[in-house]
Amino acid sequence: MISLVKNETIKMIKKKRFYFILLVLFVLVPIFAYAQLRVAMNSQEKYGDDWRRQVQQAITDNQNSLGSDRVPEEWKKYRKIYIQQMKYYLEHDINPQQTGGVSFTREFLNNAATLFIPLLIMGVGSDIVSSERTTGTVKMLLTRPIRRWKVLLSKLITLLMFVSLIVVSAYVICYLISGLFFDYGGFNMPVLTGFVLNGSEVDISGVHAVPQWQYLFMQAGLVWYVSVIVAILAFMVSVLVRSTAASIVIMMAALIAGNILTNMASAWTSAKYLFMVNLGLTDYLAGSPAPIEGMTLGFSITVLAIWAVCSLFVSFLVFTKQDILN
Repeated sequence: MISLVKNETIKMIKKKRFYFILLVLFVLVPIFAYAQLRVAMNSQEKYGDDWRRQVQQAITDNQNSLGSDRVPEEWKKYRKIYIQQMKYYLEHDINPQQTGGVSFTREFLNNAATLFIPLLIMGVGSDIVSSERTTGTVKMLLTRPIRRWKVLLSKLITLLMFVSLIVVSAYVICYLISGLFFDYGGFNMPVLTGFVLNGSEVDISGVHAVPQWQYLFMQAGLVWYVSVIVAILAFMVSVLVRSTAASIVIMMAALIAGNILTNMASAWTSAKYLFMVNLGLTDYLAGSPAPIEGMTLGFSITVLAIWAVCSLFVSFLVFTKQDILN
């Protein structure tokens, strides 16, 4: 198995997909960091160092929008929750908009966890099997006296190794680059978590402050879990579809459709069983409302786990039974 994994790792490196993903991060992260810096500079010019006045103004603006007929009721729910959270920050004298490399990394990964990171993962997982069927190299591999399930397992292990590397690289690159725009401190800055939603109200009985470094570890665990699930699903598609292009298009369409459904499917309760709608695990940590009422962190983790188990079962069943050599 070690030799098989080593062989798959060499093939993955030769494809240069991982280096391309690193290049994408090195190009896009400075753009996002600069945009955040401009926002911080504009706020500094308008409010100076009085962050409390800035937060109070945000609360007032959102309260005023609640009386507008132009704002959909679904958006009003988000704004009511935001208002309650900002009031809690004010009462406990914690600046929720403090800039810094650590804060930027936390916010960037929170926003990237549902689409951007899964798209990067899809780039290395969607063709790990189908590309070899297209080139015919899988035939040479299967002519050796090795059980098919071992061949597929080695590919899965290699994929999960690179998924972990991508998640770690995303955090490291975000922190190192954003620190050049802001600073490298802020690890001990308190972040509030534990907001629980009851309808349009926020239950603050379980809210507590944690150091930002601890919050990053919790967030990274959820991002890694989502990335593994997406990788396993892409792995299944790669087994089922012979064409590399088709497997990539299928996964890309599923992820983008899920992002759209997350914003539109609040009235379609059955959509909460789709894996795409459950990718926003970091939103639960931040206290954001669930896409569909009744969804919780435990529910989403369980749904994603079921999808992953079913995908693995289908992948190994199909790969070990289908005629690949012809």
